[in-house]
Amino acid sequence: MNAQTNETTLTDTPLASRKFVYEALPMRVRFGAGTLSTLPEELDAIGLARVLVLCSPEQEDTGQRVAQALGTRCVGVLPEAVMHVPSEVAQRASEEAARVGADGCVAVGGGSAIGLGKAIALQHGLPIVAVPTTYAGSEMTPVWGLTTDGRKETGRDPRVLPRSVVYDPELSATLPVPMSVTSGINAIAHAVEALYAPDATPIISLMAEEGVRALATALPAIAADGTDPAARSEALYGSWLCGACLGATTMSLHHKLCHALGGTLNLPHAQTHTVVLPHALAFNQPAAPEATAALSRALGGAPDPAARLWQIAEELDAPRSLAELGMQEEDIERIAEEVTSRSYGNPRPVTYEDARALLRAAWAGEAPSAHPGA
Repeated sequence: MNAQTNETTLTDTPLASRKFVYEALPMRVRFGAGTLSTLPEELDAIGLARVLVLCSPEQEDTGQRVAQALGTRCVGVLPEAVMHVPSEVAQRASEEAARVGADGCVAVGGGSAIGLGKAIALQHGLPIVAVPTTYAGSEMTPVWGLTTDGRKETGRDPRVLPRSVVYDPELSATLPVPMSVTSGINAIAHAVEALYAPDATPIISLMAEEGVRALATALPAIAADGTDPAARSEALYGSWLCGACLGATTMSLHHKLCHALGGTLNLPHAQTHTVVLPHALAFNQPAAPEATAALSRALGGAPDPAARLWQIAEELDAPRSLAELGMQEEDIERIAEEVTSRSYGNPRPVTYEDARALLRAAWAGEAPSAHPGA
């Protein structure tokens, strides 16, 4: 329509009244089945000749497979990555990278391996190439984390952002279904918080909604058949988008809770995110109507996204209480204190009593509520 027949103008749209800053992160992404074979080309693009392959003990076979694909460019495989990147493990890995004269690292696996690569990059500035085999999303962010004496510290630094990411769905085909489910819900958590982040942008919000849709579609298919290549590809696609959301925005209550639970109590990362997410979202939904509407669309029109995520966890046989992950009831107060001891952006103010009530509900496996403990 022309201006004479259309009374709606660009200045009438909600977007015109918003102010935001969007910065595209400088990385290269290669996506598709069989793309592991192109890993040498990614090293060529960066100019890497001597790389150390990082992985967890559970992923050592995949790490060796990657090493074979790299041939003489691989100067070692270090299968020592563990959850929450303990500082002593990071120090040993940094020393090993220096000993073998690595000019870069190839991190193979999930958040533990990629987090270890980031720790080395933070200390030595070595470029990272990431080969994700889970849906953690760490590969898309400049966020690093280190745990020292039971306290997890996080930060942002452009040096730790992987220079290249190779997404090959074939590498996730053997990821056990239970881990696939919790890893996928962990990724959904990144998108959820990006939608109500104080620095949310229209582009990231679109990616967040699409990422949630993709994972919510793929995870039930993976639970039905873990070898389904289309479902594996859709899940990895969704995790890419959700990880990009994590890298571009400030995380809020949910991630503060999970960092405290993981760093202080050493609870399993993805499973903790799975349990906490419906509770943190239920608490924030009343103060985040646009985010709630986007999540409703992504979850097939569910009127209460937090309740739907809680239901999805039940349908996919995922954990739904912190108690079953090993948290003791007496830990609730100290985690609530830690979560509320520092300020951070959240759509709704969080008091100590709020955090304690939310944690108690999550610990007991109760249904999520906007007013926990009421």
